[in-house]
Amino acid sequence: MKQRLVTGIIAGAFFLALTFIGGAFYTGLLVLLAIIGFTEYARMNGVAPLHPTSLLGYAGVLYFTLPWETWDVSLPSPLTILWMLAFLLLAITVITKNNTTIDGAALMLLGALYVGYGFSAMISVRALDEHGLFWTFLSFGCIWASDVGAYFVGRAIGKRKLWPSISPNKTIEGALGGVLLSLIVAVIFAFFNPEAITIGKALIIGVLAAVAGQFGDLIQSAYKRVRNIKDTGTLLPGHGGVLDRCDSWLIVFPLLLLTELIPV
Repeated sequence: MKQRLVTGIIAGAFFLALTFIGGAFYTGLLVLLAIIGFTEYARMNGVAPLHPTSLLGYAGVLYFTLPWETWDVSLPSPLTILWMLAFLLLAITVITKNNTTIDGAALMLLGALYVGYGFSAMISVRALDEHGLFWTFLSFGCIWASDVGAYFVGRAIGKRKLWPSISPNKTIEGALGGVLLSLIVAVIFAFFNPEAITIGKALIIGVLAAVAGQFGDLIQSAYKRVRNIKDTGTLLPGHGGVLDRCDSWLIVFPLLLLTELIPV
């Protein structure tokens, strides 16, 4: 527990500092996390980092996360890139005579999208010209509030299991506690910056961040059960890997952008 606490404080302070600074520092950190996260994903699926399918996955992650517009580099649309990746991955199944299966090719495409677009959404929110820092801290604040609320309420009064076959320690009471604390945090943000967000919109974001964030956690838990592993990696002692820590982020930030709850 002590190791987990120390690691959490140090890593959290470092992350918050770079988030506040923004720019190349924040983008660089998230690109690095995306690369490490995809490495964990590939290894979870038994694929070596230098395998051709992994390399194509890395290419997809970098396409989404690197600041091409800042460098005045024009690239094809996301749909075009995803189709090209799918074609190349499927071509590898033919070239290797099914040594790489179609299932394996599909997993690498899914990983590139899941990890790449997830971290890309975080970068996009922070890079917003107006209120980028506000929207970023609001999103993270709701996610972390949901985690804290679910943990403490679950420990205090949790009795009914939320999804025991996937995550046996989570409870319905804890999940509701997470939603409630996320709502409170969202309203506090709206109170201090009414020009950026209304109370109504804050409540919607609070609910979405809590529900989607908890679902993101369950997604990663389900996948780890399938692969029979405890953690996705060992980057953070006591906390696991990047995908263990960022599972909620990878779902919440894309949803907030795709639903246009965060204006881009």
